[in-house]
Amino acid sequence: MTTAALAPSQDTIDWCRKLIAHPSVSMTPNMALIEEVKAFLDGLGYETLVVRDDSNTKANLYATIGPAVNGGVILSGHSDVVPTEGQNWASDPYGIDIRDGKLYGRGSCDMKGFLACLLAKAETFKNADLRVPIHLAFTYDEEVGCLGVPSLVEAINNLPHKPAMCIVGEPTEMKVITQHKGKYSARAHFTGRSGHSSLPGEGVNAVEFASEFVVFLRKLGRKCRDEGPHDDEFVPNHTTFHTGVIKGGTQLNIIPQNCFVDFEFRNLPNDDRDALKAQIFEYLDTVLIPEMRETYADVGVEIEVVSDMPGLATGDDEEVTKLVMALTGANTTGKVSFGTEAGVFSAMGDIPTVVCGPGNIEQAHKPDEFIELDQLGRCEVFLDKLLAVLVK
Repeated sequence: MTTAALAPSQDTIDWCRKLIAHPSVSMTPNMALIEEVKAFLDGLGYETLVVRDDSNTKANLYATIGPAVNGGVILSGHSDVVPTEGQNWASDPYGIDIRDGKLYGRGSCDMKGFLACLLAKAETFKNADLRVPIHLAFTYDEEVGCLGVPSLVEAINNLPHKPAMCIVGEPTEMKVITQHKGKYSARAHFTGRSGHSSLPGEGVNAVEFASEFVVFLRKLGRKCRDEGPHDDEFVPNHTTFHTGVIKGGTQLNIIPQNCFVDFEFRNLPNDDRDALKAQIFEYLDTVLIPEMRETYADVGVEIEVVSDMPGLATGDDEEVTKLVMALTGANTTGKVSFGTEAGVFSAMGDIPTVVCGPGNIEQAHKPDEFIELDQLGRCEVFLDKLLAVLVK
């Protein structure tokens, strides 16, 4: 039997239009979006907290309604989106287009559709006789390594009342995700000594040493693939290593002085992240750098960490898992290989967290990104059911 489609409210459609109209691409200012949302929630009587970045051009927003007590739930999503440059869109990516039961626009799926549902329900939350608070969280720069959410979680940790749980509304088709991989990404800068290529012994070839590092990372990846740990509920079922960018050298007859390597690993939540990082630094410190410095002492390698996102491993026996399963009617939980801010809420804030939101991750980041209207409708129903268990 085919389940009837659920149409979202006009309020959700209107908020999709407003949010998508903000070109809040990662690493660019999001203040216009945050200020619009804050003004709306302030007008409803929410208590709002803005946590800005060092440049004062980007911010997280934390908005609370309900009694000032411990407990309650955070409903969280990121405000940033990926760029549209180089993508061929059939419609304006920053203006919504509704056709064939789908709402098109950059961020419609990932994840302004979820934020629109929250804002559409904000007045309903405000008018409810809540026994515990509801917290709405809007973050920045998730798409480039969850850069904004750590400062928000730190701020939450310093508040007088602690939330009991968190739901991150990344697109899961409203399925309950309790585990995801972590991600460590970094740039290795190899500094050698330039010279004429006819005299290789007079210089230090940064590209060649960087290449040895890339091979080492590949071997680490093979070791994880072959020796584990393994978890067949993830695809792939092991921790992975990846080199994405190598830049070095100026021309063939010059020994390259500089080379940059952008790399990452994505670890199973039960794989030791610190041990993985230690293997990388041990190889650099005990093998590669000493060999580079056999002739010159002023050469070496510097690592710039881009992101360090913990994985998520919330138990099926946690209150948040049981609650979200009951609200969605799910019989099982799932695991995904992509990372989310849920791992940060769990690891830094000690807040039990699951991922559950409208849309399909397969539509994210693509030209003509869309979210099905039915998914928005189902998210609204979910929020109504959640509210019903939070009132007195």
